Amino acid sequence: MSSWRQRVPWRVLRRIALCSLIGLCWFSTVPGCSSEPPPTADRFDNGDAAAAPVVTTAPLVLPAEISQAGEHSVPVDASAPLPIEWVDPQSVGQNTPTRGGIEGLLTFRGNPTRTFYGQGPVPQNPVEQWRFGMGEELCSWSSVGGEETKWCGTGWTGQPALFDYDDRRWVVFGSYAPALHFLDAATGERMLADVPVGDLIKGSVTIDPDGFPLAYFGSRDGFFRVVAFDGANARELWQLSAQEVTETRWNDDWDGTALVIDDHLFVGGENSNLHIVKLNRSFDGSGAVQVAPELIFHAPGWDDQLLIDADENVSIETAITIVGNSLWFANSGGLVQAWDIGGLRAGIEPERIFRFWTGDDTDASIVIDDEGFAYVGVELERALTRAVELGQLIKLDPSRPNDPVVWSRDLHTRVPDGIWATPAIHRDVLYVPTNEGYLHAIDRSTGATRWRTKLQGPVWSSPVVVDDVLIQADCAGNIHAWDVADTTIDPVKMWQITLPWCIESTPAVWDGQIVVGHRRGEIWSIGDPK
Repeated sequence: MSSWRQRVPWRVLRRIALCSLIGLCWFSTVPGCSSEPPPTADRFDNGDAAAAPVVTTAPLVLPAEISQAGEHSVPVDASAPLPIEWVDPQSVGQNTPTRGGIEGLLTFRGNPTRTFYGQGPVPQNPVEQWRFGMGEELCSWSSVGGEETKWCGTGWTGQPALFDYDDRRWVVFGSYAPALHFLDAATGERMLADVPVGDLIKGSVTIDPDGFPLAYFGSRDGFFRVVAFDGANARELWQLSAQEVTETRWNDDWDGTALVIDDHLFVGGENSNLHIVKLNRSFDGSGAVQVAPELIFHAPGWDDQLLIDADENVSIETAITIVGNSLWFANSGGLVQAWDIGGLRAGIEPERIFRFWTGDDTDASIVIDDEGFAYVGVELERALTRAVELGQLIKLDPSRPNDPVVWSRDLHTRVPDGIWATPAIHRDVLYVPTNEGYLHAIDRSTGATRWRTKLQGPVWSSPVVVDDVLIQADCAGNIHAWDVADTTIDPVKMWQITLPWCIESTPAVWDGQIVVGHRRGEIWSIGDPK
């Protein structure tokens, strides 16, 4: 199969066009990236819910066989204990359980169900604390569709890890430099030298939750990496090549965020495969952390039916989501799926147990609520009949695999549109921004719009809710904060702060501090005046 970089697929051209739009807005005298002028004040409406009715039924035709096992080498251990749940379903909304003294926001959206957004207090009157990356320190040139383009700062999803280790607070993130960076959260100064890589780092870094000083991240250079940060210099311990497995589709990028649970790494790649790695973490005689990874399972994230319904673009860009013994992800072909990993520790290979086709590119991570329902945000690019009829926000009931749609909503205003950001659950509401720039508050039970407001699109930054404060960034560089303690009323604006450029990344909120990057090429820390 020819290299994807030797082809120029329509989807890549579409992304170039969107990035070009963002780039043009940087040099425009008009703030933001929307064709509309920026709103001068918050304006809330109900999203014309009557004109966009809730869909309560969506018949689904499944292929005769939904289970698709992949190549594997799971070691069988007859003495292994009986399988237990990988992630307690009661942990929805809670921080990742940690061991070994590393505490903080360790992965995109905080926990395996992608429903933990940070720790308060939230700043009440935020000002700039520090900036990192002045000039072109966080810029590089990268090829997309055979065309060299300048990339700066941090992008989708790009949420920094913000955590305490070795009696200091760290900020760890990947950038378009391209490199992995280690900063002192108090000052913004480097704690360790950068770890350069061969191409852009777009996704969010995951920090080991079990006390091992390890960072896990992927790059567009074709490798997923494990890096140690326990010494005077960071050390790359391992690489996983996108070409390690057969068969692959689309390209060799790694944009999706991994999960690490019980010495296992779970990650999807734009090679369109799910990968499970046994890390075999330990410390050597001198106390240095080490790993001896084994790729114990991989499987294609597509099937023959998807290739018929969609096209060859079936890459996995979502974060991996796990609840109970079910591992969830979606792909750019619109296939949402869950795999049973309950027997993995005992040598039983994972099996696909849920399949649902959204009809279009699904890059937003799957979010699972406290009742076990799954929420899916969908882009509208191909404008296939199913995607147009089904809509861009879907609530699924995994207990009804043959008819799982509880409700769905059409939230698009044009093509391309839909949802790039990952929705946020807050009490009885789902907060959902769209590419066009509308921020929706959706009733979780009925799917009806409670309110919506217009921000500067494209909005790819995911919303976060901490201490009943909704924080949302937009492409004018604004970070908005609303009081959402009472979800039955329109929210009250608490504050707004503006960074110099479009924000695609998701803010990290921890203990009075907000850290986020923007596309001009800087990372900002904001908080209350000292």
